[in-house]
Amino acid sequence: MSVPVVVVVATEVRVDDGTGTREPVGTGDGRKRAAGQAPAPAHAPAAGHAQRTLVVLAAVVVVLAGIWAARDLLGPLALGAVIVVIVHPLRFPLERRGWPSWAATAVVVVVGWLVILTIAGLVAFAVARFAVMVGDYTDELGSVVDDASKRLAGLGLEGTAADAASAALDPARLVGVVTSLGSSAVSVLGALLVVFAYVLFMAADGARYASAGRLFGDERGPALARIARFTTGVRRYYVVNATFGAIVAVLDGIALAMLGIPAPVVWAILAFVTNFVPNVGFVLGLIPPAVLALVVGGWPLMLGVIAVYCVVNVVLQVLVQPKFVSDAVDLSLTLSFVSVAFWSFVIGPVGAVLCIPLTLLVRALVLEPDPSTRWLRWLSGDRTVVRAPGRDAPPGAAPEATPEPTPAPSAAADPA
Repeated sequence: MSVPVVVVVATEVRVDDGTGTREPVGTGDGRKRAAGQAPAPAHAPAAGHAQRTLVVLAAVVVVLAGIWAARDLLGPLALGAVIVVIVHPLRFPLERRGWPSWAATAVVVVVGWLVILTIAGLVAFAVARFAVMVGDYTDELGSVVDDASKRLAGLGLEGTAADAASAALDPARLVGVVTSLGSSAVSVLGALLVVFAYVLFMAADGARYASAGRLFGDERGPALARIARFTTGVRRYYVVNATFGAIVAVLDGIALAMLGIPAPVVWAILAFVTNFVPNVGFVLGLIPPAVLALVVGGWPLMLGVIAVYCVVNVVLQVLVQPKFVSDAVDLSLTLSFVSVAFWSFVIGPVGAVLCIPLTLLVRALVLEPDPSTRWLRWLSGDRTVVRAPGRDAPPGAAPEATPEPTPAPSAAADPA
């Protein structure tokens, strides 16, 4: 009777490693513990991935908080960098014609300053004209507010709805908004002086950086290629925006002139400037002419202006232009739209104008150097992503494009 008892006990012996886990000696991890080996943790990969994700998210929050705290410094810096990126190619044809480097740099600086002054002047002109017109039509706006309140009360929408309509069209409120815009223009002028300095220094450095490909192409080829793709994408984006902005401005100006809206050229200029705010810029350009249409022609004329903007601006700026922007910079439509609100929150109003370049910069710095982020790059709209070499394609998948060759690092390349 003793032999069977010993056999049963031997088969049930378990090893306790002090963690509360007891495994049979003769199976799996029990053999490893009996031999003194530590078994592989069952859920280590999943736990490690979750921890890495939390660390990355925490780091992103800290970085964004720092950018938000320094937005008054980083906003003008980003604007100056984008201006230099746009006008920097002007130096190459000048240098090919024999111009000295300092003269080509001076041309780049002057053109950059002219771009800034032109945009700022157009915005200031439109805001000033709107302020003058609001003052001229104060009595008419008061009559419109009273009429709107009576109509809403007749429809049974008195109280909150009537108060909201009265507040939106209140002449004093409109004058206050325009006045605040005018006062903020003074602070913007101070920021422009800082941007001028950034453009000057960055353009001077750009003359030296232009030789980076010749000096470090062998050892820093991939990094230089990413920088070239980023700068090319920024230029393409603003070329597309300027082209569509000019088309929209001409069509809006002609339509407003035909409808009899005062100062149609002013609102055409405003439509061009606000086109640089992706997706929602047309709303900003619609408000002044719509308010004036309500004053000079009543509700039918206002609805006519809104209809014109919906046909021209929505079709071109919201439906057609984002597709061209997406093709030019390889960003998804959703990311292009979300980036407006995101960067406006992070660095202020200038973020709405620079949202696409800033998104491209983040992708170039964070995602493109890491081969493991191909999936995220593809989600962002990057069509240059290819599957890593040696990895089998899934069944039924279409063959992918051959990756672009990158310069091989030289023997003296920096290991970092």
